[in-house]
Amino acid sequence: MTILSLLLLSIPISTAFQHQQSTNRLPSSSQHYSILPPNNHNPINSNNNNNNKSNTNRRTPTVDRRVVLGAGGGGILGGIFGGFGGGNAANAATPPTGGSYKSAGATNEVVKVVNGMKRRRLGGSDILVSELGLGTQRWVSDDFNAPSQEDVYTFMDEAILKGGVNLIDTAEQYPIPSGQKSKEGDSEIVIGKWMRDRKVPRENVVIATKITGGRNVTPKNIRKDCDGSLKRLGTDFIDVYQLHWPQRYSPQANWGQSLRYDINADKNPYWRSGGGPTSFEDLCLSMEELVQAGKIRSWGLCNDNSYGLTACTRTAKALGTTPPCCLQGDFSMIDRKSEENGVAEAASPFNENVGFMAYNTLAGGMLTGKYIDIPAGIDDYVNNREANKERATGNMENPRGRMDTRGWGNTLFRYRTDAAQRAIAEYSKIAKANGMTLTELSLRWCRQRSMVSTSLVGHSNVKQLKESMKYFTMKDQLSEKVMWDVDIVHMRNRLPIFSSDRIGQDWLGEGEIGEPIP
Repeated sequence: MTILSLLLLSIPISTAFQHQQSTNRLPSSSQHYSILPPNNHNPINSNNNNNNKSNTNRRTPTVDRRVVLGAGGGGILGGIFGGFGGGNAANAATPPTGGSYKSAGATNEVVKVVNGMKRRRLGGSDILVSELGLGTQRWVSDDFNAPSQEDVYTFMDEAILKGGVNLIDTAEQYPIPSGQKSKEGDSEIVIGKWMRDRKVPRENVVIATKITGGRNVTPKNIRKDCDGSLKRLGTDFIDVYQLHWPQRYSPQANWGQSLRYDINADKNPYWRSGGGPTSFEDLCLSMEELVQAGKIRSWGLCNDNSYGLTACTRTAKALGTTPPCCLQGDFSMIDRKSEENGVAEAASPFNENVGFMAYNTLAGGMLTGKYIDIPAGIDDYVNNREANKERATGNMENPRGRMDTRGWGNTLFRYRTDAAQRAIAEYSKIAKANGMTLTELSLRWCRQRSMVSTSLVGHSNVKQLKESMKYFTMKDQLSEKVMWDVDIVHMRNRLPIFSSDRIGQDWLGEGEIGEPIP
């Protein structure tokens, strides 16, 4: 038997799909689904910040979900989960049925360049995002070195008004930490205030914000929380409205070190009571309602995986609604799981055509190199409490960065595993050998990954921001040798942040921050 025959025999004939009936409005079957081919024109060099927000005709989806999902003989679901066929990126064959969503082109294609910074298409949407985005998690927060309102005004002045950046990523829960002088929602408020004070044309800024995840994600709360974000931002629309974490149980939504799906966690009453998590159908229909109302341009996912991504895109396409345009995930030289666990394949313009926003590209500051010679305060204690006590105490009382604090130091332990720190030390050597800092190597490496649409970087001061902007406007790419040197280190431990030498016999299935492992 030939290899081709074996491959053909391995292809499933049909796919079963069970769904829960929804009480949301249902579309009728008079609409047609199609995808347009990508734009193949050269990127436009420009000093104009305009994102060319199109006033595309709003559409009412009219596909009967029961007809679509109940089609026999493989029907639509054979196409949904089996793919729409090959061909050019984002130019798939028309499936048997669906709605009226049309892709604007291939994700990550460079459409224009503004002040030296490339702008890439986000998924199949008409939203163009700069390769560097402003991360706002700690803006005006209670953190020890949180950027103040004055600081973040300077950040946005430099990056957006003077530079080529147009993307700001925030959330209704930001800033973190909050509860003392600051409160949740303040990050959105300061962004809106800056836009009003500076009289910034709305089309010059791409705003991505997030609804709190988990069981908070319901059709009712999607509408309510979106209205709350719109009010705080002082804008009529949000460009990308994201789930902060999945509406269902997912092992990687807990920020811990577990990669294993735990069926017992999934059947916990938190997830299964009250009818269970919001279905993918209700999620897609609720987001489409916001699109139709002009409150959002598109939507996306965060801290999710290839299952969540594909379930959303294929459900949306079956219903004829707008599919998510992006997935936001933890990604850096020491966290490459999204390239190797199916996310990159699913997001590809040849498949689901979804953009990727990378966050924690500097691994909570570990990839700046500041903790190489002198470890983070907590680790200093653990390594040798008596010998390092004075030094560790000093660093925790006057932190060099988040890793020296008790709160962040514990929460972000994954970036400081022994395996991660060994890899970081090797990456630092590569950077020095090539005349650059570890920060430069880390950010430029992210910029060159084919999966990544934009890298979200948080800054504590304007000097850091200007360095980031410099790295994202360099014309020269890292050489093939440098990229290969990084890969060689990666091959020694492909998942360093999910490895740990600090596991106690009496921990009884728990990790460093109490999450279930393995």
